Amino acid sequence: MNELDVAGLQRRLADFAAARDWQQYHTPKNLVAALSVEASELVEIFQWLTPEESARVMDDADTAHRVTDEVADVLAYLLQLCEVLGIDALAALDAKIDRNERRFPPPGETGAGETGAEREGRNRPQ
Repeated sequence: MNELDVAGLQRRLADFAAARDWQQYHTPKNLVAALSVEASELVEIFQWLTPEESARVMDDADTAHRVTDEVADVLAYLLQLCEVLGIDALAALDAKIDRNERRFPPPGETGAGETGAEREGRNRPQ
């Protein structure tokens, strides 16, 4: 695989799991739990850093390697979850961005036809 793409990576992950007979464990519940654990491991790296330190986290080679590995783990479990549930991750993200653009217009623009409750919640990002 020369060019990286979501479908190709999902195939590689599925092939990796199949070669080890791990598909039986790749239920939505287990994948979500593993995703949560890996996201927590990523959080752990940043847990006690100041905002300034967190902005420079990739400057240290060892820490950068740990962050990169944890990001890869989170993405791997997320892509596997999407595969098992039949979710097109890129289409889901695109649709979510569309909804957020409508829901949270830039300052000075108003949402067409929004209610007071919608305006009130507009400034709370998802």
